[in-house]
Amino acid sequence: MAVHDKDVVIVGAGPAGLCAGMYAGRSMLDAVVLEQGLPGGELLNTEVIEDYIGFEHILGSELAEKFQSHAVKFGADVRPYHRVEHVRRAADGAFETTVENGDVFRSPAVIVTAGGTPVKLEVPGEIEYAGRGVSYCAICDGAFFRGHTIMVVGGGDAACEEADFLTRYAAKVYIVHRRDGFRASKIIQDRVFANAKIEVIWDTVVEEIAGADGLMTHARIRNVKTGERRDLVATGAFVFIGFRPNTGIIDGHVEHDAAGYLLTDSNMETSMRGLFAAGDVRAQLTRQVTTAVGDATTATIAVEKYLAARRNGTPSPSPSATLVTGGSVRRAGQP
Repeated sequence: MAVHDKDVVIVGAGPAGLCAGMYAGRSMLDAVVLEQGLPGGELLNTEVIEDYIGFEHILGSELAEKFQSHAVKFGADVRPYHRVEHVRRAADGAFETTVENGDVFRSPAVIVTAGGTPVKLEVPGEIEYAGRGVSYCAICDGAFFRGHTIMVVGGGDAACEEADFLTRYAAKVYIVHRRDGFRASKIIQDRVFANAKIEVIWDTVVEEIAGADGLMTHARIRNVKTGERRDLVATGAFVFIGFRPNTGIIDGHVEHDAAGYLLTDSNMETSMRGLFAAGDVRAQLTRQVTTAVGDATTATIAVEKYLAARRNGTPSPSPSATLVTGGSVRRAGQP
């Protein structure tokens, strides 16, 4: 086990983490960006980005590469395959961020940009057929379903975008949605309705994933209004029903909303002094690449000022004064 002293540790190398690393490098901070996989985060699970200003049309993987290159150019120390086990405050007040191999990174400040984990259906057969029909990443696995009939579960932007993307491989794509209308943006809905390969099954939930010889063959679905059950023949199920924030790595109580997303003040600081959050892990109205990098910009500049105040012995406002979530403001400790 090795101990490394840093000015700030950034947990996660998605858009927020890489942006934070770039700003930390520009500010001459001794920072490290820890990522459990490859840098890029959800960009690596998105085929095309069309809503990031300045890029009318760019591959998610290409934008991720540009983010990483920019961050490294300005001095960011990006370390892939460094899975963070936990972040805890030591007795002397420093944060200790421990990675899977036992190494510890000590720092007076941490920026959590760890994003989220796909929400699972939690139905029989989902785990059994994971990787054998069940997937949570269209870009990763779509090419395995050339000519197949598959289903996409969900009704938000991700579900509709990926259903449209999957039609380049599949012969038929069903979208199974528990409501009678999508939550996706209008422009994405229009693409779905214009795509002849897509059929929407409204007011319906998946109750079971079934198969034979180790591969998925169909799903048992139920109409929530009529109660009718039937088998939907499909050799693939792509699940896009949401994400849960990766906040379990933080030891100790930090203010959060009902879904577990971290509450922050306007400087992106959480209720734990010196712990900042940016991107999808933070409670906010929307989660886009633009908001992730905006959060990260604010958080890193705030960290720079926080560290300067510590060095100069200058008091700075407590983050517990006001915490902001989704456009509303609440006091820490209030319901």
